[in-house]
Amino acid sequence: MKIGIDLDGVIFDSEKEFRVYSELYDMVDLKQNSKTDNRNLKFQDRFNWTQENIDGFLKKYHKQIIVESNYMPGVKRILKLLKEEGNSLILITARGGLNKDMIKITEERLKQSEMDIFDKYYWGTENKDEVCVKENIDIMIDDSYEKCEKISKKKVKTIYLKDAPSFDLQENEYLKVLYNWGEIYRYIKEIDI
Repeated sequence: MKIGIDLDGVIFDSEKEFRVYSELYDMVDLKQNSKTDNRNLKFQDRFNWTQENIDGFLKKYHKQIIVESNYMPGVKRILKLLKEEGNSLILITARGGLNKDMIKITEERLKQSEMDIFDKYYWGTENKDEVCVKENIDIMIDDSYEKCEKISKKKVKTIYLKDAPSFDLQENEYLKVLYNWGEIYRYIKEIDI
């Protein structure tokens, strides 16, 4: 089976780190309270920030967040197990699109923790649905409801890994909402592709 896997919020718990640091940046650094909608995944969509504010946040915290974020619970064990079982693992992430330096930092983190187990890497990818179709992905795992909805409309089985306040998605034949890597492993083993 070919499994596409997002990075932030799926392998690394960086989305929670972004949420913590963006709250601090808004209240402490900017000295304002400009949150508009906590359900948005991207920090820049959750606050009423100018482009200058967004750039300031990234300059101050982006690298720190990438380096500090932990692995999601169970992800290392499950991914290694899926690999041992003969599945092809393809990393499809937007990381590296804003800052190419994040690719090298991430590759080193994966290598240090013996998680450089992916068959292919797609960095800086916004149109994940296109990559899924191109690579003939059997199932894609992502934490963005927008990306999951778009991918599932291409008739690619998609797991929406929901771990934070967000918009709800209606499950269907191609879209499943799950909450942890144990559930993901069970679902992958149970589906008949």
